[in-house]
Amino acid sequence: MTETLNNISAWFEQYPQWQLGISLCIILLLSWLGNFIVKRILIGGIIRALKSTSLNSHHLVKDFRFISRLANIVPALIISIGIKLVPHVPEGLVTVVVNVCNAFVILTIALAIASILHLVNTVYEQRPDARTKPIKGYIQVMTIALYAVALVLIIAALFDRSPLLLLSGLGAMAAVLMLVFQDTILSLVASVQISSNDVLRVGDWVEMPQLNADGDVIDIALHTVKIQNWDKTITTIPTRRFMTDPFKNWRGMQESGGRRIKRSIMLDQQSVHFLDKEQISRLGRFRLLQDYLPAKQQEIDDWNQQLAEQGKEPVNTRRITNLGSFRAYVLHYLKNHAGIHQRMTIMVRQLSPGADGLPLELYCFTNTTDWLAYEGIQSDIFDHLLSILPEFGLRVYQHPSGMDVRALVRTLNPVQSPGESSE
Repeated sequence: MTETLNNISAWFEQYPQWQLGISLCIILLLSWLGNFIVKRILIGGIIRALKSTSLNSHHLVKDFRFISRLANIVPALIISIGIKLVPHVPEGLVTVVVNVCNAFVILTIALAIASILHLVNTVYEQRPDARTKPIKGYIQVMTIALYAVALVLIIAALFDRSPLLLLSGLGAMAAVLMLVFQDTILSLVASVQISSNDVLRVGDWVEMPQLNADGDVIDIALHTVKIQNWDKTITTIPTRRFMTDPFKNWRGMQESGGRRIKRSIMLDQQSVHFLDKEQISRLGRFRLLQDYLPAKQQEIDDWNQQLAEQGKEPVNTRRITNLGSFRAYVLHYLKNHAGIHQRMTIMVRQLSPGADGLPLELYCFTNTTDWLAYEGIQSDIFDHLLSILPEFGLRVYQHPSGMDVRALVRTLNPVQSPGESSE
């Protein structure tokens, strides 16, 4: 056996290139075998064990990528150690291979730590309060710092120099780094302010017209905030814009339990008039006016009695108007509506009249914030009010349409019958 080994050794000495090639093949084979054993057997067993736990139900197993990343260190270490044992390899090549392997190990560790940080964020998002205080921005800052440190260590490993030597030169590059990472620094400050002041959360309805954004926040990251608009498009906005630009957050409305209705009915001002006794009696049939009309009439009678002789002239007295009665009807209608929030402001008011008529505004809140239910309640209310307006002798104002013009033409120029004279 010893003689055979001596013969092989003597043969290798005669053909050093074969010894070098076979040695390198053995190192590559050992590195592949080490990677196979660690990744397929050891790590495969760990992943299968994790799948049998509750982590599998949370879909977190796929985020354990750092385990497979760390397995890549094994072949790099085998090559780094084995290359030193291979004969006839130039010293410079050994140094290059060792430095590259060390740099690869540093990169692998950095990627594994980044995967761990991503896993931490994934686990944190399972918490109930994760929507109110996201940590994704902080995780991204830590990842950037991690890659910066890894870059310095990789460069130091490739050039076989101390990292302190590289760091000593960073002071002169501070201004350049500030310029390069300006957006990152501003975004970091904005993320801290947004999180600490609870300005924005995932799921908030945000409206920013100047950037054509109107929808739900679906993601808050270090540099950007993603908003899914109501047309299902996605608007990406720099995080810092939420601290420098005005925007509307509808979270207060959603948390209050009521959504505001603020809409006007445009009335024809020429249809406003005083009510006579017959009209008051007819309006008395309305259940919602049975308390208002007698009380209002008593108030007016008391006022008119103080006028003495002047009260004999109708122009000096107060009288019930159809508009005032309709206003009271709308107010009582809202206070008895099942879809209106009774503990919030309920008001019916007149706005300044204009060329488009007299605005009668309804100001109230629904008892739901659901969009479909809100629109249904609002539409039902105005359907009813527009339909019942003629009962009060009121008309809705609108600009003349084509039908109005045709009716006016027929009135001014009626169609002649065949038997009539053309004179």
